[in-house]
Amino acid sequence: MTDESPTAVTEAWRDYGRANLPAPLAAALSAFADQGYHGTSVREIASRAGLSVPGLYHHYPSKQSMLQGLLERTMSDLLWRTESAIAAAGDDPVDQFDAVVEALLQFHIHRREQAFIGSTEIRSLDADYRRIYTGQRRHQQTMVDEVVRAGVAAGVFVTGVPEDTGRAITTMCVGVSTWYKPDGRLSPEEIVQRFRRIARDTAGYVGPPRD
Repeated sequence: MTDESPTAVTEAWRDYGRANLPAPLAAALSAFADQGYHGTSVREIASRAGLSVPGLYHHYPSKQSMLQGLLERTMSDLLWRTESAIAAAGDDPVDQFDAVVEALLQFHIHRREQAFIGSTEIRSLDADYRRIYTGQRRHQQTMVDEVVRAGVAAGVFVTGVPEDTGRAITTMCVGVSTWYKPDGRLSPEEIVQRFRRIARDTAGYVGPPRD
């Protein structure tokens, strides 16, 4: 039994604390972000994790398994946040659209290193896991495309190319991870507000003015 209210549960997708990665994955993330996957040695990851190389291998048997472990956590986190955002938004297509855009923006602000590695190191994945990972990314994109199509069907968006619009919006949101800085000129809230309006414009929003 839980004493959490339904509102608290449905709003959990907006809550970001520390990524809470195991030490080997936190070290791998730091090293990959600094030096790239191929520029990072297992010895470097072990040193950052405060482990010996054999000690590191006790947790993860290879550098590839660390990359896969990172990306598995990254996509699981993003997918549940996006799904939760849509569910919490209710049936209104614009509310769902705004929620998906915010979920993408918040994730790429607060998990920017993980998101950056997730976008730039796909080429470094073994072929078998790459298929799994790209399938998860397609599922994420499908959720964006569906809310755009729903808005078109409801007459609140007028884009004639919903799927291309969805990809453009996703690309815009993902790009935040490459330039956002906590001490930058825009706060996360300001970024969400500003880019949500840009996303609506991209989709051809023709409904009444909304914040």
